[in-house]
Amino acid sequence: MDIKVTTLEGKASGKVSVSDAIFGLEARDDLLHRMVRYQLAKRRAGTHDVKNRSEINRSTRKMYKQKGTGNARHSTAKAPQFRGGGRAFGPTPRDHAFDLPKKVRALALRHALSAKQATDSIVVIDDLAVKKAKTSTLRTTLSKLGLENALMIGGAELDKNFELAARNIPHLDVLPVQGINVYDILRRDKLVLSKSAVEALEERFK
Repeated sequence: MDIKVTTLEGKASGKVSVSDAIFGLEARDDLLHRMVRYQLAKRRAGTHDVKNRSEINRSTRKMYKQKGTGNARHSTAKAPQFRGGGRAFGPTPRDHAFDLPKKVRALALRHALSAKQATDSIVVIDDLAVKKAKTSTLRTTLSKLGLENALMIGGAELDKNFELAARNIPHLDVLPVQGINVYDILRRDKLVLSKSAVEALEERFK
């Protein structure tokens, strides 16, 4: 499969040949769903916490005698039904992450790339680099290419000027090829790959 390559100025710059095993699969929604859930669960902090009755700093003395008062039986004022008592069944710190096999994660990334290619949402640019780190200039350049909501993947090393110019543009994410992931691919309308990123992906899934 061949994909057209353009420059940042919108000029044609030839074609790049890509593997059907990476960009030509029939996308599986179940795989993509599992991977997105895996990523979102993994990044949850899980630091939510409340004090249960054992953590409340309060007297452990029995409130009143067991029998003869006509009231319900109670032990200490730490019980959840009393003001200032512990919380019953409240959240405690925990890890929300779950395991997903490495092969499944790799396959999900290939299906995400294929899903973008199937809707003509992949743009290959010869080099993600600019001479000056100027946000307004880059925004104008990208809007001419129709890239107002995009994930941009550069090579192993990002061009510093491009990174600085792009980081203040809303709805635009810039990542090195090592950081490419299913969630970021699916949350943006367009996927922009540099030629070096395409070559790195081909090598990765060889």
